[in-house]
Amino acid sequence: MTERDIPVYCGKEALLELVRYCRSRELHRFLLVADENTYLALGQRAEAALDGLGWSVQTVILRGPEVLPDEPRIRTVLSHAHDQELMCLAVGSGTITDITRYASYCARSSFISLPTAPSVDAYTTGGAAVVLGGVKRTLPTHPPTAVFADLQTLCQAPRDMIAAGFGDVIGKFTSLADWNLGALLLEESFDLAIANRLRSALSTCVHRAEDIRRALPTGVRTLMRALIESGMCMLEYGTSRPASGSEHLLSHFWEMMQHRRGENTALHGAKVGVGTVLTAERYAAIRSLRREDVARRLRTARLPSRQDEAHAIQAAFGSAADSVSEHYLPFLEPIAANWAQIQQKIVDQWACVSEIAAQVPPADHIARLLEQAGAPSAPAEIGLAEPEVRQALQLSRYLRGRFTVDTLGRLLGLW
Repeated sequence: MTERDIPVYCGKEALLELVRYCRSRELHRFLLVADENTYLALGQRAEAALDGLGWSVQTVILRGPEVLPDEPRIRTVLSHAHDQELMCLAVGSGTITDITRYASYCARSSFISLPTAPSVDAYTTGGAAVVLGGVKRTLPTHPPTAVFADLQTLCQAPRDMIAAGFGDVIGKFTSLADWNLGALLLEESFDLAIANRLRSALSTCVHRAEDIRRALPTGVRTLMRALIESGMCMLEYGTSRPASGSEHLLSHFWEMMQHRRGENTALHGAKVGVGTVLTAERYAAIRSLRREDVARRLRTARLPSRQDEAHAIQAAFGSAADSVSEHYLPFLEPIAANWAQIQQKIVDQWACVSEIAAQVPPADHIARLLEQAGAPSAPAEIGLAEPEVRQALQLSRYLRGRFTVDTLGRLLGLW
């Protein structure tokens, strides 16, 4: 399925459009998945609209103070989704969507997304961000067959969830720069049209920051469209690479650590926004270097060995180390095999590297944008102490095999 196959509606008649869609495709049997809050926000009305037509609706309400996309919740939904003729309905935000996405994929059924908050850009992606074996992973699954977003419900979502969506969008400042670095220095595939679409979505939200903070329909609709577009871009590209860089790795690391300790975590997008500020500081460090500084640093640079990295992963992640190593260590192999060429390319292409770094606004500017939209901009605002910040900056790179500003800075001995 491509982004052109997914009908998307965002407006005041979402449930009416849902019914029309289901009738046109002769869908009459449903598994509705929600949590206690999203059921009250939209799930109950969706259930009534479908049930009122005489259609079959099973409802699974995931309960608890914090619902995580982990194995127990996935099994709960999967136990009801064994019938392939059921159409699953994900009524919620990112967590409910990913649980439903993964469970429906495992059951070889499909799902429709009914977002209840403009909080994440994962509604239209093909990957599910889940916690398996204590490790946050994005696994290839499938996108929704359609998305119906009720604008009134979105505007009435908790303000911190709306702000989190803005934080997720702001993360494109650094994710796009990281993607550019990977394309320039490791010859990763790069799609200029997708990059431009993401920049356009980012720009529209930046100009509506105040409306987003006030949860006005104009701002919320703009934010939701940007989040949908981001998800569509990831779907078209085939991975989350265009929209997920260093800032997301920081967020994933904090989520994993807090999950292990059984702590309630800040919203994903809130952590991404804070991670974007920290990543922008690293881009500022890159901008400060001259070509001759880079050449001098690379002459004495030492590439960590696979064994050294494996030991570091074991010490940092314990029982989850094997899973982390499986995804990260293969990323090192082409760098090690072509180390001399990569060093020379960094020097030769430093003017282009500097241009990429210059596209990332200063950290204080990004912080002001977050504050303008009512989103947190500093670690303390999302409950993170300084040691947790340092730990994430040191270790989050292991969670994905991706070339980022963190990778470049380590090759240059900056951190």
